[in-house]
Amino acid sequence: MIKKIIVLLFIGVSSKLAAQPQLKFTETKKSFGSVKNGEPVKLSYSFTNTGNQPLYIRDGVATCSCTQVVWPKEPILPNKTGVIEILFDTAPAHGRQDRTVEIFSNDANEPEQKIRFKGNVLK
Repeated sequence: MIKKIIVLLFIGVSSKLAAQPQLKFTETKKSFGSVKNGEPVKLSYSFTNTGNQPLYIRDGVATCSCTQVVWPKEPILPNKTGVIEILFDTAPAHGRQDRTVEIFSNDANEPEQKIRFKGNVLK
């Protein structure tokens, strides 16, 4: 009887641990090439929830105020895709740019992931 209870507990715990969302980006690094100062840059990062529970993007944090992060507010269901958009204001920038954006989600294995973009802002 005790063995059956232990086995049932193990199965219950194992199934809870296996039920997780998983954020998988198609690409985590992009280049916008060369743009003129003041020209806006928009980059899109596609991702898939490869887990078996709904994925929630909780936040997107850029390294500077010249970068905005737009993410889906609704849950991304298992095996469905979503897009995170990066809007980079080049007006205050010049020269080579290499920026990082942190994405926070309910992915239990990697709740904090980084995406990156780079390029050159001409005068």
